[in-house]
Amino acid sequence: MLGAIAVAVLVIGFGGTTASSTVDAPASASSATSDPTVSRASSPAEPSAAHTTATVSVDGSAMAALSGLEIKGRAPRTGYSRDRFGAAWADVDRNGCDTRNDILRRDLMDARTRPGSNGCAVARGTLADPYTGTTIAFIRGSATSQDIHVDHVVALSDAWQKGAQQWDQATLTHFANDPLNLLAVAGTANMQKGDGDAATWLPPNKSYRCDYVARQVAVKARYGLWVTGAEYAAIEDILQRCPGKDLVTSAEPPRTDDSIDAVAAPEGTAPSTPASTTVSSPAATGTPAEDVYYENCAAAREAGAAPLLRGEPGYRSAMDGDDDGIACE
Repeated sequence: MLGAIAVAVLVIGFGGTTASSTVDAPASASSATSDPTVSRASSPAEPSAAHTTATVSVDGSAMAALSGLEIKGRAPRTGYSRDRFGAAWADVDRNGCDTRNDILRRDLMDARTRPGSNGCAVARGTLADPYTGTTIAFIRGSATSQDIHVDHVVALSDAWQKGAQQWDQATLTHFANDPLNLLAVAGTANMQKGDGDAATWLPPNKSYRCDYVARQVAVKARYGLWVTGAEYAAIEDILQRCPGKDLVTSAEPPRTDDSIDAVAAPEGTAPSTPASTTVSSPAATGTPAEDVYYENCAAAREAGAAPLLRGEPGYRSAMDGDDDGIACE
């Protein structure tokens, strides 16, 4: 079953197992700047070497990598919980930003970050959703943030039942935060997917299915996870429709023809480049901080200032119901 693919595991430091891979990860991007006025978002870095991966030698095609994955039945889900994979959206690359915001800055077009968040917290932007082929406007807030989810392409529960139970904590945490396995997508589509594999769920946007399963194969090859027989057949069926499809090895945002067209610039203009700029605040426009006052959160939102961080102009504890330092979420 391994064909041209050789799988081995090399044990080195960090108290866990690590291996090199010719399913190469892109070089780590620069860390997020501490200057909240930057005009471009930094991309999330790849997880460090403190995790388990498979040593995979492939010819560059997703089909070749698929043929090297082990086929087995699901292990019991016993013992699974989200907490097994560490705190949600841990800053594993230590760039000062949590993983969810790293991915939002990577995948959203014209992403704008919240003042006072060191260029991290995305306040708004536009997503060309790869799963549905639609365009979604993102606005950070308690009623709107969940319009866009950050999906684990290989679901955590699926990984748990196909090899992850044997990993150490460092590996579990890195897997849950690996940019290769993460995509910003429509929340509704992600809810429909649940923890399904390719045998039970595929993106409604058919033009993205080759890329989707190629990314799943890359993740499973990187971490030495297996597939079920039904899952293998489903992935093989998709890849046969796109012969020679390259293995997805980059953590860059997804770009399909449909998603590009959905947000194409008007004819005769240059296409938009994903970027991150801070949302203007009263302080940035010259209004003294002590003179900024919003009667309520509705007024702050109408002014385009919400959400507000503790210490920012206009923040009042009376508008921060859960006292977490973020008002008008």
